[in-house]
Amino acid sequence: MASKNIHLILNLHCPYIKVGQNDASGYEAESALVFQEISNLFLPVLDYLSFLKEKNSASKVALVFSASTCEVLSDPDLKKKYNKWLDNLIEFAKKETERTKKDGAAQKTAAANLETAQENKRKFNEIWGGDLLAAFVSFACQDRVEILSTCGTYMFMPHFADMTEILNAQVESGLMAIKNHFGRASDGFFLPEMGYAPGVEAVIKSYGYSYALLPSQSFLFSEIPPANGTFMPARCQNGLSIFAADEVGPQTFASGLYRDSSSDLAWELGAKELTPFIKEGHPRGRTFWSYQNRDGGPYSKKDALEQAKLDAETMAREKAAVLKKAQIILGDDSDVSACLAVNALDISLAWPEFFDWLEFFTCACLDEGLEISAPNDLLEGKFCSQKIAPYPAAFSEFSYGEDLVSNKNSWMIRYLRKACERAVDLVSRFPGDGGLKTRLLNLGARELLLVQDCSFAKMVGRGECVDYVSEFFKRGIVSFSNIFDALGSNTVSTEWFCALEKLHPVMPWLNYRIFAKKR
Repeated sequence: MASKNIHLILNLHCPYIKVGQNDASGYEAESALVFQEISNLFLPVLDYLSFLKEKNSASKVALVFSASTCEVLSDPDLKKKYNKWLDNLIEFAKKETERTKKDGAAQKTAAANLETAQENKRKFNEIWGGDLLAAFVSFACQDRVEILSTCGTYMFMPHFADMTEILNAQVESGLMAIKNHFGRASDGFFLPEMGYAPGVEAVIKSYGYSYALLPSQSFLFSEIPPANGTFMPARCQNGLSIFAADEVGPQTFASGLYRDSSSDLAWELGAKELTPFIKEGHPRGRTFWSYQNRDGGPYSKKDALEQAKLDAETMAREKAAVLKKAQIILGDDSDVSACLAVNALDISLAWPEFFDWLEFFTCACLDEGLEISAPNDLLEGKFCSQKIAPYPAAFSEFSYGEDLVSNKNSWMIRYLRKACERAVDLVSRFPGDGGLKTRLLNLGARELLLVQDCSFAKMVGRGECVDYVSEFFKRGIVSFSNIFDALGSNTVSTEWFCALEKLHPVMPWLNYRIFAKKR
């Protein structure tokens, strides 16, 4: 019997940030970003997967993991630092519950936040044993999720479409990361920011992927109009299967009852009131605490969840109606689908009720007779799919990634492209060296890959942790340039080299030859 499917793609990429490098108190503005990701993203995703399992549902979602995400979650310092950060947050929440006792609505929110922080600590330590990556691996082994690869460090591919070796390096490092952490290769590939440019499909296909996800615009504006619209997979000219995806973003639902994420206690309270969560004299970062809704009134979690349920049911009905109409047009024997891609980090921080909405949406879809499935489930007859010529597009601002080269962050790409040219040159000059030179070349490859992450350009564009991100980026480029110069002059400071190796002990499986020209 033909089915109507919803494909939920949760992109779990987060940029690589080494926690606790400068501070022993459990708080740094940049490390706090990682801890917020755990509280607002990774733990809720695991809760959602547990929710699906408890329903004994055959529903299956796809999760996107980058090498950066895997390295952040496997950081040996993470457990201790996150627990310290939670302890400070819990103490701060207790102070807030006391401070707001004359304001009933605010106190109710503060008490709920305190309960959430305590529950997060319990789940992190008692349920998941402080190892979240192992928990995701377990769900993958149970075939509860489909793991998708992306570029190793989430590089925006259209900006490097003319540099095949760089595309190869990113796709290969993403593939290796999934193999090393999950023990098997992925069938599907998720383009960072869903950025497509002609030619990237050849690289993706060359690494054995069966399918990739593209923005709906790539289908709709194709020179060869897709006969099945965006409701069935198509193929690129080289045979790579492609699915059209729509984005569920922070502004998908604009109800004023949701919590206002632009309002933050970090900028509203005095330094003493923020302790111990943020110590006096330390830089302030977002706490993601707010007592008001988007309309500027007092926030009510009960009202927000009722609105989330209403929005979820409305969207499920709309999707069911569209898929039913598509099935009538395409034929009653057609398996049709709608693919919803979510940049889970951005949406979870900007829309605090998102994961509640997601559970409501899942239940509503099942009630409407829709199946929650992974894209790979619909590829049985992939060689019968129509071939099209996808149009360049992206999820990033205005569909073409303009926010990644704005007047605030455009300075970054010229350094990246020059370093990329040098990386390819180094491989041709040192094709088979060993010993210290190999370690140096591998180190240079890691430093370059880390700064290729387009998330850093987005953070600079948004004005988030600009000092840290700019310093991280510049240090990575300078480190790579120093390695390039050291290899050229055949001299290297072993003290400097060893210190840099300890600074970013990531991707131990990486080999600099991933930048080599493929024959």
